[in-house]
This record gives sequence, structure tokens and C-alpha cells, in this order.
Amino acid sequence: MATTSTARLDLRLETREKDRITKAAALRGMAVSAFVRDAVLREADTTIAAEGVATLSEQESRRFLAALDEPFRPNDRLKKAMKAAVRLTRR
Repeated sequence: MATTSTARLDLRLETREKDRITKAAALRGMAVSAFVRDAVLREADTTIAAEGVATLSEQESRRFLAALDEPFRPNDRLKKAMKAAVRLTRR
């Protein structure tokens, strides 16, 4: 049976900030800790997801798609690296 470890997260808030959070948690019918955990995890997921997205302009998008349509042509440096990889994996 797998066990889950837990960790604490402490933070300081102004009284009015805590009051807002307490009110919002009560409106949702949640404990303050559960409300804060859910909100923070949702924001963390949004931040992490945003880092994995690249946005291209229309011109950049066209250039990218055109490059994908071109046949693959490795440059000399890549050819050398591929030969080295073959040598290393044949040992």
C-alpha cells in the first residue's frame, strides 16, 4: 500500500486578506485550508501549463509549418553526432 507524505506551507497574511479568504471559503462551504490548497494548486497548474505553450505570430506560424514540410537535411555537425552515436552504441 502506497503512502502519501505531507508537507506544511506557512504564510503570513494581513488580517483583511485572511478575512477575505475565510469569507470565500465559507461561501463555498469549504475549510479555509482546503480552499487555499485548491486555489494555489489551480494557479500552480495554470502557471506550469503556460510555460509549456509557445505562441507564434501568423508569420512565424507560416515559417514553422513550411519548415516542417521541407525534407529533413541534417547539417555536418548533426551527421558527425549521429556517426558518433552509432559508434558508441555498437560497443
